Amino acid sequence: MTNMLRLLCLALVLSLSACGVVYKMDIRQGNLVDQDMVDQLKPGMTKRQVELVMGTPQLTSPFEQNRWDYLTSTRRRHHDAEIKTLSLYFENDTLERIEGDWQPEAEDELLRASQELQKNVPEDNRRRVPGQSNG
Repeated sequence: MTNMLRLLCLALVLSLSACGVVYKMDIRQGNLVDQDMVDQLKPGMTKRQVELVMGTPQLTSPFEQNRWDYLTSTRRRHHDAEIKTLSLYFENDTLERIEGDWQPEAEDELLRASQELQKNVPEDNRRRVPGQSNG
């Protein structure tokens, strides 16, 4: 009798433990854009090159054909949807500028690296112009 009661309690505990958790997957919709893709974008790239990196844009306006819009919506469980946008502007079929929630990080890294290099240059060497004497 006690073995039967133990088995019944064990079955009850196991069945109740499976009831409380409902798994909800993260849902991504729109263009699947990530920072690595945006880092590959460079001014002067053709529309075809941009399309190979980013894929086809989700939105293109018939009135503004030189602007491509990429939208990504991510909904994580128990959170509101996070929407990110990326707008690419072209002039003469080449990439001119990037606007939105993503920006290429390579330029920021180059700027930081050049500022660090400038810190290591002695002050008297910074302003020296070739052919001019310091006086």
